[in-house]
Order: sequence, then C-alpha cells, then structure tokens
Amino acid sequence: MCGIVGYVGPQQALPILMNGLKRLEYRGYDSAGIALLSNSGLMVAKTAGKINVLEQKLSGTEIKSTQGIAHTRWATHGEPSQLNAHPHTDAEGEIALVHNGIIENFRTLREFLIQNGFTIRTETDTEILVHLIRFYYNGHLTEAVRIALNQVEGTYGIAVISAKHPNLIVAARMGSPLVIGHGEKEKLVASDVSALLEHTNRVVYLEDGEIATITPDYYDITTIQNVKISHRIHEVNMTLEEIEKGGFDHFMLKEIYEQPTTLRNAIRGRLNQEEGISRLNGLNLQYDELRNIKRIVITACGTSWHAGLIGEYMIEELARIPVEVEYASELRYRSPIFDEDTILFAISQSGETADTLAAMREAKKHGVTVLGLVNVVGSTIARETDGGVYIHAGPEIGVASTKAFTSQVMVLTLLTVLLGRMRQISVPAGQEFLEGIQKIPDKVERILKNCDQIKKIASAYYKKNNFLYLGRGINFPVALEGALKLKEISYIHAEGYPAAEMKHGPIALIDENMPVVVIALKDAVYDKVMSNISEIKARNGKIIAIANEGDTEIAERVNHVIYIPKTSRLLSPLLSIIPLQLLAYYIAVMRGCHVDQPRNLAKSVTVE
Repeated sequence: MCGIVGYVGPQQALPILMNGLKRLEYRGYDSAGIALLSNSGLMVAKTAGKINVLEQKLSGTEIKSTQGIAHTRWATHGEPSQLNAHPHTDAEGEIALVHNGIIENFRTLREFLIQNGFTIRTETDTEILVHLIRFYYNGHLTEAVRIALNQVEGTYGIAVISAKHPNLIVAARMGSPLVIGHGEKEKLVASDVSALLEHTNRVVYLEDGEIATITPDYYDITTIQNVKISHRIHEVNMTLEEIEKGGFDHFMLKEIYEQPTTLRNAIRGRLNQEEGISRLNGLNLQYDELRNIKRIVITACGTSWHAGLIGEYMIEELARIPVEVEYASELRYRSPIFDEDTILFAISQSGETADTLAAMREAKKHGVTVLGLVNVVGSTIARETDGGVYIHAGPEIGVASTKAFTSQVMVLTLLTVLLGRMRQISVPAGQEFLEGIQKIPDKVERILKNCDQIKKIASAYYKKNNFLYLGRGINFPVALEGALKLKEISYIHAEGYPAAEMKHGPIALIDENMPVVVIALKDAVYDKVMSNISEIKARNGKIIAIANEGDTEIAERVNHVIYIPKTSRLLSPLLSIIPLQLLAYYIAVMRGCHVDQPRNLAKSVTVE
C-alpha cells in the first residue's frame, strides 16, 4: 500500500526514482509524484493516475538532480487527485515530504497549524506533517522532523528533503516499513527492497520509532527520543529476475505457474522421511513445548485467513489441538482470552499487515508465545515474533495472492505433521503423509497443463456478474478463496459458502444466470456434494465442478468438469485451488481488467 523511493548520490536521480516507483506498482496506488532537488531549488511534479501519466508530464524535462524522493499514493484522506498526491510541500516550497500511513490526530494538528497562521491546501493528513516540520524548523532538518513526530499519533513511513539541505534525506518509521539501501557513495530509501535491488542488495531495516539521517556517504539512526541506534547491514537474497514477468503476460499468471517450484521450496530440507516428521526449527520450540500446547489461535487477513482456516481443519484432525482462526482486524478490538498454554500464529505474506501486527502485539501483551508465518524476509512480523517459519515463495508482485497462499497452506501442513507426531500420529502414518506431500508439486504441474480447458470455460462465463462457490469440509475455505480471487481481479460479485448451507439462503439466487463452482472430490462427503449438485441442476443453475481424475459419474450431472489428480483429503486444497486461480485469471483478462493491480486494492495493507 503506497510506495516510497528516495535517492541521494552521484547519479541522476530522476530515472532511478521512476524505475523504483515502477518496481512498487504492484502495491496498489491511484496517484504518483516526485520531488527533485537541484541548484534551482525543489521541483515537484505529481499526477492522478498511473506512473506513465507522471512520465508523460515529465517528458522533455531536463533537470539535473542527484537527490529526490518519489511516491505512489493509495488514497485514505481525500480523493485521488493531483492536489492530494504526494510529495507535499510547505508554503515556501522548500521542504518536500512523502508519507505512507495514517495520522490519526491530524484534525487536532490541523487546527493547531491554522491557529498559527498556516494555510491548508489539501484534504490529506500528510500535508499536516510537512507544515508541522516547517513550524519546528530552526536550521536543523532532522531535529524538526523528530520534534514534529513526537506530536503525531498514528502510523507513518516518511522521507523528507529540503532545499536548504542538499545531499540529505531524513526518513522515519512508525508502523509502515522503510528500508535504507547501502550503495557505494550513494544511499536509497524505500518502502520495499524491490525498489532498491537494481542498485544494491545491502540494506538496513528501520524499526518503529526510528529516524534516519541519510547522506551519500553515511547514515545515522536515532529514536524519536534522540537515542542513538546501531543497525547491522543485511544482504537480501533476491534477484531482479525474480521480480520480472519472465515472458508471461501478467505477474499473476507467472506466479500461478511458479507454484510447483514454490511448493518445493516450502518443503525443501524440512522433511524427515525416516521418522515421518517435519523439521521447523525456526519455531524455537522444543518437543516438550510442542506437546504442551493446549490451544492455537491463528490470526490473519484476507487470503492468509483462508489459509489459516485450512490449517484449523488439519491441526484439529491430526494433532487434536483446538484451533481458532480470527480476523486480525476483529481480534485487535476484542478482549481475547489468552493463557500460558496458548500459541498465536500470525500469518501475513508481506509481514507488514497493520491489523495482523496489531493483533500480534496485543497477544504479546498477554504473555502469549507469538509465532509468524510470513514470506518477506526481514519484515516486521518476522522480526517481532518469538519464532516462526518463512514460506519461501519468493517475491509475489500480483496483488491477488496465489503462490503465497499455497505456500502458506503447505507450511501449515508441515506444522500439522510436526504437532501430530507429537500427539497421536504413528511413524508409518507420518511417513505416508510426507510421501503425499512430496507428490503435490508434480500434481500441480499436471493441473497447469490443463489451462486451455479452463480458458475455454472462462470464455463461456466471463460476462456473468455473479458466481457462487461451494465446498465442504477442508475445501470450504478453498471455495472462499476461489470466490475472493474472482471478485478481486474481475470485479464480479462472488460468494463462497459451505455446500450444505446453500439451502439456508443462497439457493434463492440460483437460476440459469448463476454459475456455481462446486468442489466435488471423491471423499467422505462426495455423496452429499452430489446431492447439492442435483439441487442446483433442478433450478437450472450452471455448474462448474472441480473433481478427481477418473470420476465419470460427475460429468453426467454438471455443465463443465475440471479434473485434478487424487491426493489425500487433507492435502486436496493444494490442488483444488489451482484451477480456481486460473479461472479467475482468464475471466479477468477477458473482461479487460487490470489483473496485477486491481482497482482499490493494495498488496500490503499497512493502514487500518
């Protein structure tokens, strides 16, 4: 959500900043802007719309500058417009600021500034910050930023430059990620390492409540209470190739097709076939501690919440540990009951999700052991938890999560095996389950080879405006995730339901114009699902079934069948979700939607 890039060094800043913004497009945004510092002072350009609109505005501009900041905005306060876009400047046009986050007490600060003679020009909370810095400015930019931030309540990641301070960027963080890129005689600052990789893989992560003074030759970090901080430099193990499309039309399609590889990465080095158990050393828990877990709470948002639901089914069945899956946005505002035998798992692809972070921190206040399940190495959740597991999905650029979801489910599967072996699963049963896990990536590859049939089905339904997704048991969360994928990228209204609940309301919606996607695998509830299919058929509903290879019976009862390989029931979500991802993708493409950057959505939701 929103993107920040800053540069100071010997090179021309404009192309570096623009390329950095393009690396951050996947985060979601509605306007873009840039501020460059030259001998002539500050030059600011900003536009509503995409980065290419900003590029057109700057076309033909010849400005020599080796210092600047740039931003992509996702609107929170004030509509998407050129006026509300970042950077924001003070009245004198000497200080420019870009900001991710929300200033919760901006109305109070706004009144304070107006009373002190400031004119507020925009609807944003961010403009308040730049005027506040100007109010406290007395020749020292970092000190002005520090004093101003001590008046602020809310979240922020900011970068500030001033015409009076060439070769200097001041950056600060509270709840919104910022990273400093450490180059040779140059420094960069960004909200995501992907914007820096073209120039350096050596980075320093700012922590909450820290301010960095950055020049081409050095950086200095203090707290907002002015206590000096020392950070070590991290080397990022990510390549530019990983964040390129690699010949695919969209990042989302590339990431769908990467899933055989990412699933192998999720299990690599973590299986002990001889003992029928998984290894998850990052949990930092001994076997006795694992055996003594009495309750697990999983907290997450969106797609990660759906992965958590699948984890609930698996852990309760194989480990017999009670599991609750909570929306992080709800958990943080409740009075949750925690005790010393409860473990909380925070699941987040980015590791920066604001609601999940807040829920995690609330649990820590109660003395609960908090573990993370994240994708982004060095993210805030990864750093603040007591332990955890990386899913090793690699950079996920498409806003609608695909490979991160299946990797989350796979790691939850490994967690299930570990906990189950501590409780009730025998060595042979564990070995059999691990054999099934190791076959999953190859089976995903087989499904992906069936894309032409899925594309053909999409062509029959892409003009529909409503879909219903049904599943039972462990495939009910898959129905939820399939519906979410469709609504996210195609803007079609879609609902996921437990199949048995159809009769309790949704059946009223079914007619010849309502496509229904049914996950109907050969398991203990197959006959029940077939009864649901008959009920849909009797009302002229159009049925797309996800079924197991070799099931000839279902083809006679539905309009379309997408076959997937057989696997154990608890592993089936790793396969049944793949055709639903492809179906959503092809429908969105046929509707002319912006697949990788769907409207109003952001990759990493770092505000409430």
